[in-house]
Amino acid sequence: MKFRTEIDIKPFVEKIDHSSRLFSVGSCFARYMADEFRSAKFSICSNPFGVMFNPASIHSALTRIVECREFTSADMVFDRGRWFCYDLHSAFNRSDVEQGLLEANAAVKQGHEALSRADWVIITFGTAWVYTLNESGEIVANCHKMPSTHFTRRRLSVAEIIEMYDGLMRGALAGKKVIFTVSPVRHLGDGADENFLSKAILKVAVSELVERFDNAYYFPAYEILNDDLRDYRFYDEDLCHPSVQARGYIGEKFFEAVLSEGAKQLLPRIERIARAATHRPLDAGSEAFREFCRRQIEEIESLPGIDFGEERKYFASFLEDIAIKELN
Repeated sequence: MKFRTEIDIKPFVEKIDHSSRLFSVGSCFARYMADEFRSAKFSICSNPFGVMFNPASIHSALTRIVECREFTSADMVFDRGRWFCYDLHSAFNRSDVEQGLLEANAAVKQGHEALSRADWVIITFGTAWVYTLNESGEIVANCHKMPSTHFTRRRLSVAEIIEMYDGLMRGALAGKKVIFTVSPVRHLGDGADENFLSKAILKVAVSELVERFDNAYYFPAYEILNDDLRDYRFYDEDLCHPSVQARGYIGEKFFEAVLSEGAKQLLPRIERIARAATHRPLDAGSEAFREFCRRQIEEIESLPGIDFGEERKYFASFLEDIAIKELN
């Protein structure tokens, strides 16, 4: 008997390995997946401007990053003792405008360098609903808790989304592999019916883009949570965001579809080293622990293409401490 509907995910023709450079942008689900890749020691840059939910703001961010176009004082707004920008996450809010611009433009530069080098770009759409600033008509990435009277809420159309990304796919993203996903996070603030309509618009737009471009792929994160897992125990307490268990399951499905066989085989070894680096010894000066650290460093050295900088530093610190004590 079958008690759930598993999503059949065809393996990607092109694969990601540890030499691949990744760039991820979009909703908080993009951050979850970036964390999965980062934990597995892949090189990934995620959301230089912070989490973004709607395709228009993600497109605007990607365009600025591609052009390496800096923010200026004209982009900044002062309210309640803080400077902010409607195109940036609130994590960039500062009491000093120059400091805010300095950090924002550092993010532009970091994003430009990472996107320029990236082999793969992961784009995650969260909602088709957008807020436009009444004063300028521009779509904002973040309302920063400003009065609702400052904005007009509307829904993007399938045609609008396709038009935005058609240009990017033919231009800056033409030489890269692009994975589109629709976030499974539920936007219940829009109402359940409008959330489903929003997700449907995103899925239709992405489907058209994947059909139109050979370098575009779709990963069914939305379908996995809604059809495969399909149970409230796989959500956090807010009943909107996927639980840690669900995120791990979706990450496994993602890795199974997109990673090369060589990269998959390395995952258990990488996990063992990372877990070993969380080990806290009962006796840091013992010969047994010293040998444990040596073995871990040897294992790290057997994987030269993977960045274990922090782990190596951790194990070496115990060996150095012991050496210093013996000299004294």
